[in-house]
Amino acid sequence: MSKNIDPTIIGSHLGKPIHKTIESDGTVFQYDRLAECDNDGCPLDQLNKDEVMLKAGLIYKKTG
Repeated sequence: MSKNIDPTIIGSHLGKPIHKTIESDGTVFQYDRLAECDNDGCPLDQLNKDEVMLKAGLIYKKTG
C-alpha cells in the first residue's frame, strides 16, 4: 500500500502534523475529524465505510 501525503498542514495532534489530504493506492482522503480515544485505543466502530483512521486517531474521509 503506497501513501502520498499532501504537504498542506492544517494543524497538529499529539505533536504530529495533520495533513489536509492523504492518498493511498490512488484513493484520496481528506481530513475530517479526530477519533474519540481512551486508554484502550480508538474504537473502529466510529468509522463510516468511506473513512480511514491513522495511528494518532486522525480520521480521513474518501473524496469524490
